[in-house]
Amino acid sequence: MGEAPNLVLWGVGTSRTVRPHWAMHELGLAYETRPIGPRTGETKTAEYTALNPRQKIPLLQDGDFCIGESAAIVAYLSRTYSTPERALIPETQRDYAAWLEWCFFTVTELDSTSLYVMRRHRADALGHIYGVAPDVVAQAGKYFRQQLRHVEVALADGRTYLMGDRFNSADILLTTCLEWAIAYGVGICDNAYPYLQRIKQRPGYQRGTAANVPPAAGEPVQRPA
Repeated sequence: MGEAPNLVLWGVGTSRTVRPHWAMHELGLAYETRPIGPRTGETKTAEYTALNPRQKIPLLQDGDFCIGESAAIVAYLSRTYSTPERALIPETQRDYAAWLEWCFFTVTELDSTSLYVMRRHRADALGHIYGVAPDVVAQAGKYFRQQLRHVEVALADGRTYLMGDRFNSADILLTTCLEWAIAYGVGICDNAYPYLQRIKQRPGYQRGTAANVPPAAGEPVQRPA
């Protein structure tokens, strides 16, 4: 039997850092957390910049390997550490292709093109950095709701999860966007509400969201599986 993985996850406190925390708990992985936050100066230290020159969170260290970008981390974990008992990635070629499509759709159309545009230009978010733009925020919210029609259709046949009866990491990405949209008052499609309720019953979701909460002290925290 090989050695246990040496996993360190940098970053807590955002809708993107929760993704790898959640995936780790779904996969039953033990890992160490470095609970740094965004825009705190912690991502600009020499130590962290050497690991991630982009100075963003989250970042995963797996031994001597580093990978950033939340969706990429989740995909790496899904591919590397899924087992027959705990799988976050489909097995067949076409299901894998459909999984890729959902992942790319979620992080481009729902996250970066819609929700993050809103975050950049809301007065109560990053508007003080990028400029407050109510019209841009309104149009981004409208675009998000338009794109959700694909989710509404996918969940219309009574399936439990996005791709059927088996949970996978595309559900992690989608859930974080749905929760983000609710927090921003954008609104989500009707079929997404019971879907979210099912998701929130998962122990992995509950443990992952708890692991994403910034601790009271700034010391590294061990998050057992």
